Amino acid sequence: MNKSAYAAALLYAFIIGFSFFFVKLALTAANPVDILAHRFTVAFLAALFPLLLGWVKIGISMKDALKVLPLALFYPVMFFAFQVFGLVYTSSSEAGIIQAAIPIFTMIFAAYFLNERFTKRQFFFTVLSAAGVACIFMMKSAGTGSSDLRGAALILLSALSSAGYSVLARKMTRTFNSLELTYVTTGAGFLFFNGIAGISHMADGTLSGFFAPFTDPVFILSVLYLGVLSSFATSFLSNYALSKIEAAKISMFNHLATLVTILAGIIWLGESLEWFHFAGTGMIIAGLIGATMVRPESRLKKG
Repeated sequence: MNKSAYAAALLYAFIIGFSFFFVKLALTAANPVDILAHRFTVAFLAALFPLLLGWVKIGISMKDALKVLPLALFYPVMFFAFQVFGLVYTSSSEAGIIQAAIPIFTMIFAAYFLNERFTKRQFFFTVLSAAGVACIFMMKSAGTGSSDLRGAALILLSALSSAGYSVLARKMTRTFNSLELTYVTTGAGFLFFNGIAGISHMADGTLSGFFAPFTDPVFILSVLYLGVLSSFATSFLSNYALSKIEAAKISMFNHLATLVTILAGIIWLGESLEWFHFAGTGMIIAGLIGATMVRPESRLKKG
């Protein structure tokens, strides 16, 4: 077992899990698109800092950066863009249910594009973990009304983008190191989301309002967490883990991140703890352990 890669995936899950708490805080001062622009600005500055001080060296050419650009298109560009606009038309609970399928999509994509094999046991435990996430969100959203097909479609595209990123990053780590991939994707996120936010504010004549949230200390704290840890650090951690472990196994840690988010909401936001939280948690943990500890025998063939 590659302990350092699993440790990176575990840390990734905890940082992502707490990020939703800070997103909620940031939303009190800015809209979702502006938050994405600011978080990737902070992430880009955090990436530049060690580079300018000479702590790290990146030997990637513009030609190589263009080769990595499709990776950045999947994540952060398409993943966050589809997610943000999808949440306009659907609830966070419904989005959570759909995104619980990311490890399943990743497993299928990895089998087809990377020729990675998975066992019947691994597939069962992956589905079990996804069912645990879906169970929690379905019970939370019971009685909230029907969903909007547009929102569901956009969130599904976001989930597929995440799966596509995991598979493509796994392939690209054979050519580029984790740090090189992280710098290119972070830079692409910075350019894309600031471009979208800038165009939107100029069209509305509210460009000065783009920087207004920085007068709020809570927003500054939130965007620092989202930029430095939840964008830059997690990008490096996931790229490093994907360079060592199969894409399908790493994507399972998204379910652990969801569990951390739920627990953070219960502890710090005063959300109620219900029986289905225990049931779903048990399914998520059992699925995560079962899928990541799987042995190489009885492998299913792709197709």
